Amino acid sequence: MDFLFKDWTMVYRTVIVGTIAYLLLIFVLRIFGKRILAKMSAFDFVVTVAFGSILATILTNSKLTLVDGMAALTLLVFLQFILSKLILHVNIIDKLVKSEPALLYFNGEYDEQVMKKERVLKEELYQAARSSGFVSMDDILGIVLEANGEFSVLSKSECTTENSTLINIKKDYFTK
Repeated sequence: MDFLFKDWTMVYRTVIVGTIAYLLLIFVLRIFGKRILAKMSAFDFVVTVAFGSILATILTNSKLTLVDGMAALTLLVFLQFILSKLILHVNIIDKLVKSEPALLYFNGEYDEQVMKKERVLKEELYQAARSSGFVSMDDILGIVLEANGEFSVLSKSECTTENSTLINIKKDYFTK
């Protein structure tokens, strides 16, 4: 029955180290701001998964000290903070790290080439339309695959040239 319970030492360690690591993680994240955990890009997702992995390792690996684990978490947060600052000021880094939104459907036409590149099926566009409350594709101006992997479905009735969020993606439509 050793696999169920050995002794209280590891249980105490997990409770104490877990509580301290959790509180320190909250403290570090508060220092570096909300952007650290934002669901903005694939890179942000990877960093968030890494946070979870490091925290789990701190809790379960008795060979790793709390200081070692917190150094790893702090380094990850610090690197994410530096990268987000660089993204704001260095255009090439922004292009390397972030993906661009992709217009998959526009004004009654599917962009098969873009859909193939993004590995999106028509059925997924129909699902996005239904989830957004549309019963007809005729009522939709465009469907965009956003940089964070979500679909945005834009209504024809609410769009004008002046207020369109598509202007940075589909400029030729608005210059006519």
